[in-house]
Amino acid sequence: MHFDDLIKTIKERRESLNVTQEMLAEISGVGLRTLKAFESGKGNPTAETLNKIGNALGLELTFQIKKRETDQ
Repeated sequence: MHFDDLIKTIKERRESLNVTQEMLAEISGVGLRTLKAFESGKGNPTAETLNKIGNALGLELTFQIKKRETDQ
């Protein structure tokens, strides 16, 4: 999944649950400024931060590391 798709999925999930950014920040323990930056595509959240957001929204996030084709 591309990072923009991840942002869209998380934002859509938050909105479908009628959770405001303020509520999500409180529930997840992620700062409101960090959350707003992430949803606007300007932030660079850590894997831990993404996991906190996902957990708060009932999402399971998995990370996959792949070798680039040019690194063969």
